[in-house]
Amino acid sequence: MKKVLVVKAHPENSESRTLKVLNQFLKDYEDKNPEDVIQIDDLYDEDFPELGPDQFEAWSLMRNNDSLQKLSKDAKSKIDLYNQAIDQYIDADKIVIANPMWNMMVPTKLKSWIDAINIAGKTFKYTADGAEPLAPGKKVIHIQSAGGFYEGKDFGSQYIKGMMEFLGSQPVQKISVEGMDHFPEKAEGLMQESLSEARKLATTF
Repeated sequence: MKKVLVVKAHPENSESRTLKVLNQFLKDYEDKNPEDVIQIDDLYDEDFPELGPDQFEAWSLMRNNDSLQKLSKDAKSKIDLYNQAIDQYIDADKIVIANPMWNMMVPTKLKSWIDAINIAGKTFKYTADGAEPLAPGKKVIHIQSAGGFYEGKDFGSQYIKGMMEFLGSQPVQKISVEGMDHFPEKAEGLMQESLSEARKLATTF
């Protein structure tokens, strides 16, 4: 039995190409791996917070062995979400990240999730030879939609690949849902290609 963490960084809507491909992938994956546990972390549904003063205050208290009870209720809630994200990431065997590309980059809530799981002493440590991952070996699939063709060269794809590899994931596989705005007359065929790729990777992930 494997644990699969699905990080959904997309506001829910019925027209989402990202979510159509994600849902197809999960359906085929579940059919092939009925014993695996799939946990969906919906960053928009839980209003995942950006890194800010509350988190820095909490980390300062922890470094000084001080009580987090000094934090406000709102600040404690943000820290709980960050701690939950770290625990879910460490506990998972496989990670699926699904998001749209906005202005050549990932949504800010996905960037906030990446900030949450990149914690020295938790998911990596500093050594004489540089940073070393503490929870390596996770398989990762990144599903991203975009209106044009970028072939993984956009900032968002490179960012996710780089950060996941920094944390010890090899390889980071990609399902690109691309080109449907650039070539609307080919939209249906392009979507079918993306769904086919999702089905294919679901059998080997």
